[in-house]
Amino acid sequence: MSTGTTASVSTHILDTSIGRPAEGVAVLLAARSGRAADWQALGGSATDADGRCKDLPALPEGTTHVRLDFAVEPYFEGTADRRADARQDAPAHRDGGAFFPEVAITFAVQPGEHYHVPLLLNPFGYSVYRGS
Repeated sequence: MSTGTTASVSTHILDTSIGRPAEGVAVLLAARSGRAADWQALGGSATDADGRCKDLPALPEGTTHVRLDFAVEPYFEGTADRRADARQDAPAHRDGGAFFPEVAITFAVQPGEHYHVPLLLNPFGYSVYRGS
């Protein structure tokens, strides 16, 4: 869902260590208009039970770059027991924390395009791609 003059962004997170959506991860959205411009914080949301952020703020007209900041450490701290049960062969990091406590993804956008950016997450790594 985008207009002809602005881009739009959506995301979701899958916890690949347990093969399930990551619920309750705080996601902040920032944008800028040009490589030399300052980042403008637009607001945020949190992932739902399906691992999706359905209510990220709209991007301002003229946006050329977007940054998604995922606060993943609180998620891993809160799910340590459930993850240990799901994958008994790999120990958790620092009592259930994450090696990467935050994930920041920055990408370029074009007006009128929709950008779905999924995050595949586990306590020791992550992967991201442009989805559909």
